[in-house]
Amino acid sequence: MMGTVVDWLQRGRWGLVAGGMALAVLAGCATPGGTASSDGSDIVTASDETETHRRARIRLELAASYFERGQLTVALDEIKRALAIEPNYADAFNLRGLVFMRMDDLGLAEESFRRAMALRPSDPDVAHNYGWLLCQQKKFAEADQHFERALAQRNYTARSKTYMAQGLCHDAAGQAGLAEQSLLKSYELDPGNPVVAYNLALLLQRRGDLTRAQFYIRRLNNSELANAQSLWLGIKIERTLGSDVAMRQLGEQLQKRFPESRELGAYKRRAFDE
Repeated sequence: MMGTVVDWLQRGRWGLVAGGMALAVLAGCATPGGTASSDGSDIVTASDETETHRRARIRLELAASYFERGQLTVALDEIKRALAIEPNYADAFNLRGLVFMRMDDLGLAEESFRRAMALRPSDPDVAHNYGWLLCQQKKFAEADQHFERALAQRNYTARSKTYMAQGLCHDAAGQAGLAEQSLLKSYELDPGNPVVAYNLALLLQRRGDLTRAQFYIRRLNNSELANAQSLWLGIKIERTLGSDVAMRQLGEQLQKRFPESRELGAYKRRAFDE
């Protein structure tokens, strides 16, 4: 399931850009100076920001913009320039880790996150990012330690993001009970997140808890954030529950809204096990 979610976010299957769901939910965001840091330290304002840091921050903001547009090599160049100005810039190492993750260079991503953590050990965004990297490497126990480290920070505001990543990681590790707990916590904090809703419904469907799965997938499919995959999951759940009318209605939506989708092809073939 974890790979499926990453693919969704990278391909924009919910129309989400890299700087939105992919960064904010699964990878975290670099937080250049000028805002309150996520570890609860003081706000950097114009009166106490040094000229050196200002120059490095501007470079990093450019790097983040290029990263969001998928221009990874250019983003790396700007990160290099930021680090040339300020060699111990934790946010730059954090963003560098995200870039290398996108480039599938997990070794350099890990080195970057380790540098960021050494410079700012209590930063929950860095802990989250490193946890997600470890999860992709199937180092599930280590990943969970870093997610818990992020969640332990009193001023951390992106808890839904980390609970979601933790839930996906638990599920990938075969820990369905823990996965459900984490995804439910994420859903409670951010019920409008389509990735959380879909994966919670999928998990419950696989466990045979179809009535609860129906609740979550119906809420998603009744929103503007429904996509071909969520409609297809809804179709399979309604079919198993014997809700033929609801199943046909979802099939009509799939035909109308996503006529080129592979899910519609599976629906027409009645390939409900796909």
